[in-house]
Amino acid sequence: MKDFMAEFAVLASYPGNVVLLLARLAVAYGFTMPAMMKIEQIEATQLWFDSIGIPFASLTAPLVSYIELAGIVLLSLGLLTRFISLLLMCVMAGAIAFVHFQHGFSTAQNGFEIPLYYFLFLSLFATFGPGKYSIDCLIFKEECHA
Repeated sequence: MKDFMAEFAVLASYPGNVVLLLARLAVAYGFTMPAMMKIEQIEATQLWFDSIGIPFASLTAPLVSYIELAGIVLLSLGLLTRFISLLLMCVMAGAIAFVHFQHGFSTAQNGFEIPLYYFLFLSLFATFGPGKYSIDCLIFKEECHA
């Protein structure tokens, strides 16, 4: 039975890298529209950040916008995945705290459900890395496990 379980564990690990790739691409895609809207309307984004009480809105609006843009590119490529995931987790924590938490959990009421899911996916990337199908794997061989 022990040999069967060991063999099963090896077989079950193969799709893990594909799942990490698909998850990275899905999360990157999810950031595309919000990032582009913020960047295209940066002045309006700064005013909105200021109106909801985000400190230093003239600094944080472009910073958040470009972190999200970098996240789209870096997550898609699997480059600096752990680093950009940590930055994006900070962005999601801010989104939860400043925008969504007051509305409760439900997405239907603009709650924090979706940002929480992004935060959890990003924490997986920060913890386990990008997987085998990534530039990180080519550069940093230790990132290739999954």
